[in-house]
Amino acid sequence: MKPIQNNNYKVYFDNSLNTLTEVLAQKNYSKVFILTDEVTGELCLPVLREKLPDLDNFDLIEVPNGEENKNIDFCIGIWRTLLDFEADRNAILINLGGGVVTDMGSFAASTFKRGIDFLQIPTTLLSQVDASVGGKTGIDMDDVKNIIGTFAQPQAVIISTDFLKTLSDRQMTSGFAEVIKHGIIADENFFNEVAVLDNAREVSEAQIYHSVHIKNVVVTEDPYERGLRKTLNYGHTIGHAVESWSLSNEKNPLLHGEAIAIGMICEGYLAHKLAGLSADDLEIISQTFLKFYGKYEIRGGIERALLEVMKNDKKNTAGKISFSLPDKIGHCLFDIFVEENLILESLDYYRGLSR
Repeated sequence: MKPIQNNNYKVYFDNSLNTLTEVLAQKNYSKVFILTDEVTGELCLPVLREKLPDLDNFDLIEVPNGEENKNIDFCIGIWRTLLDFEADRNAILINLGGGVVTDMGSFAASTFKRGIDFLQIPTTLLSQVDASVGGKTGIDMDDVKNIIGTFAQPQAVIISTDFLKTLSDRQMTSGFAEVIKHGIIADENFFNEVAVLDNAREVSEAQIYHSVHIKNVVVTEDPYERGLRKTLNYGHTIGHAVESWSLSNEKNPLLHGEAIAIGMICEGYLAHKLAGLSADDLEIISQTFLKFYGKYEIRGGIERALLEVMKNDKKNTAGKISFSLPDKIGHCLFDIFVEENLILESLDYYRGLSR
């Protein structure tokens, strides 16, 4: 497949991973570091080494798996390892993993010695279509997702869909939420195409490519999220709040895509109330996400906690909670400020749905 061109780098679809060797050869790097978590270290690093047997001169950094570990403490561990292994400003960090690895690894690289090069090899569907593309880096703090971060561009993003074979069905389905989202905010035909699939495993490489293309068009036009890029946050204001609550309070917390699916239903309700989304489109959006994700119990009594997280969202202005809301399937508005009582209504709308 033809590489997708960003203003600053290319996104390669390359199951052979030979592109990695080519990108590394473009500069005379003093040291190469590979960041994994314990899951991608076990399942994905051997695949990388098998496909590129000559890639042996690198130092490995491993962090624990899971969103709860995407914080400053583990970021300090990455910085300390880079320091201990004498990384200079001519080193490169290869982030081999899902959204946690690509988000935190790129943040660590962009701040170590005021910035070293990094390269993304996303291994989950979520990171391939979302986290690794667009030049956002970030870590969480106090249950607020990605509240600390930078804008920094990778040397390249290399996507191998072969890595998706290592994922559980639940992880695949989690990432699929972002694929559906790209259709809702930007391409009705694409939404119709992926919504009729029976499960996330059926998503094709061509559909993944198109999903990345949609995001790349948006972030290329608006790299610093001053306008159009805000549409990518559809579902994330409420979704991140539900995700944060779940991470702090449940033994088996929601995955990112599962929480964002809830957020897209709730924010679909807000779109119907405020942005002109038709009742038919709201029903289609709601039933599509229920089909893939089922129904989650949003417990009573946690509304205030959810609102407090939403108030800390990066998109807010002067304390007002801001949303990106579709006015129809295939198009999205942004900078819509919503009163708290209507947000609470949207949670009740979700609670009242049946599959």
